[in-house]
Amino acid sequence: MDRTTTRREAAAPGRRWLGGALALAVGSGLVLVGGAGTAQAADVNVAKNAGFENGLANWSCSAGSGTAVSSPVRTGAGALRATPAGLDNAKCVQSVAVKPGSTYTLSAWVQGGYAYLGATGTGTTDVSTWTPDSAAWKQLTTTFTTGASTTSVQIYTHGWYGTSPYLVDDVSVFGPDGGGGQDPDPVVPATPAGLAAGTVTSSSVALSWGAVSGATGYKVYRDGANPQTVTGTSTTVTGLTADTAYQFQVAATNSAGESAKSAAVTARTAKVTDPGPGPAVPKHALTGYWQNFDNGATVQKLRDVQSQYDIIAVSFADSTATPGQIVFNLDPAVGYASVADFKADIAAKKAAGKSVIISVGGEKGNVTINSDASATAFANSAYALMQEYGFNGVDIDLEHGINSTYLTKALRQLSAKAGSTMVLTMAPQTIDMQNTGTEYFKTALAVKDILTVVNMQYYNSGSMLGCDGKVYSQGSVDFLTALACIQLQGGLAPSQVGLGVPASTRGAGSGYVDPQIVKNALDCLTRGTGCGTFKPAQTWPSLRGAMTWSTNWDATAGNAWSNAVGPHVHNLP
Repeated sequence: MDRTTTRREAAAPGRRWLGGALALAVGSGLVLVGGAGTAQAADVNVAKNAGFENGLANWSCSAGSGTAVSSPVRTGAGALRATPAGLDNAKCVQSVAVKPGSTYTLSAWVQGGYAYLGATGTGTTDVSTWTPDSAAWKQLTTTFTTGASTTSVQIYTHGWYGTSPYLVDDVSVFGPDGGGGQDPDPVVPATPAGLAAGTVTSSSVALSWGAVSGATGYKVYRDGANPQTVTGTSTTVTGLTADTAYQFQVAATNSAGESAKSAAVTARTAKVTDPGPGPAVPKHALTGYWQNFDNGATVQKLRDVQSQYDIIAVSFADSTATPGQIVFNLDPAVGYASVADFKADIAAKKAAGKSVIISVGGEKGNVTINSDASATAFANSAYALMQEYGFNGVDIDLEHGINSTYLTKALRQLSAKAGSTMVLTMAPQTIDMQNTGTEYFKTALAVKDILTVVNMQYYNSGSMLGCDGKVYSQGSVDFLTALACIQLQGGLAPSQVGLGVPASTRGAGSGYVDPQIVKNALDCLTRGTGCGTFKPAQTWPSLRGAMTWSTNWDATAGNAWSNAVGPHVHNLP
């Protein structure tokens, strides 16, 4: 699944003409003062809290539009995230002390939506620079000269009306000290005190400790190693083994270094308990992927996902430095106030009869499972996420190659832990299911007894072979039915086959089809009606249903896809 598809389309057409100014707006990143090309010894960064390590101290943002965030950041532990809304462009300002008749280089690193950087009240010519939306950190740079009597200049950042939030980090106003000095160099923080263990599960331990002045982050050590970096004064250490004692310590950090480790605290994880069965997947089910990120589609909380969806795949888990191991990091862009709020939404969806699963992979995700150790790491970490968040199972959406031998081992180990009610789905690309000899197809067949459904992605693929050996073009009824036929004739049960398509024209690079074509394909496969030139020799009334990328793109299009396809799926024979 593509986390970034159509990101460039986020800008309104009426503002596209601004792009021509970009070459003039983006500086080289070199610090130059005056005409000499080198900084003078007395030059400093006169901006305060330039890296937002102290929240929004020294900054003021219009209409409460700005907030300090801990992720993503360019350096340190903080950054500014500002959100334009209505007629407010999310302007954040700071007054800095400057020296009259002097030249300053103004720069900042930005990311996200449209971002502007400028200075007013210079006493000469006010300046500004900007960039359109950027997926990676990008530096904006400009220079200004103060007037003969100017002692204070206002610097600012802002976004653009109706566009996505923007991020700012590492602001610099580099030039002569105007009397206000610069942020003092940090000193190594003191050792944290008050470390205590809280709630434990069979795979996690909650920890908390006292705040340390001057710290921008903390490192949590497990048994003296494996430090986990956090920004607050609490965390939950996950991926632990059941009924096992662990020793924890915490150290405070900032740019000057790391403190000594705190006194140790010991906690034992709980014994494994049966979490109980989740809701049963309906005979005919609609699957939707929910985006844990903002790529221009409607940003949703899980509670907002349309009720037609029976299986909701949370996209995506993240890999770690340990091969096979996965974790889940809730993206602040989604807007949850806390992880607990997210977990409550999962519980509510399950109470409503929905299955909520964690998806592994996607267009950018790469989880490597190619050894016994990585298979075990996957099973243990995936089960830990199921217990921690309440997920009903996992979705395998690995698009960078798989090893069927070890992925099969991993899924069987996970099934042994989670029990027979675990929901297991897959979302291979069309090329991955062209014949039973591919690694994906071999994996699906090897775990057929625990497999819920394979929702192949009928998009971003071009023309492909059908089960009759003929070539069919993407986007047609024949493409959907003749490729599904390969899976049905290759050994998967009809209840394990679903049709995966984009929810809107913007949901994928290619392959969007009108919902009527999806309904025709479902009827062709289950009833023998609505077929194109390809008509299968038999019907499969128990075909599972359909899938879409994504619930967010569906919502962007007014839920037109789920409103049309959902009832049709649920009324299949």
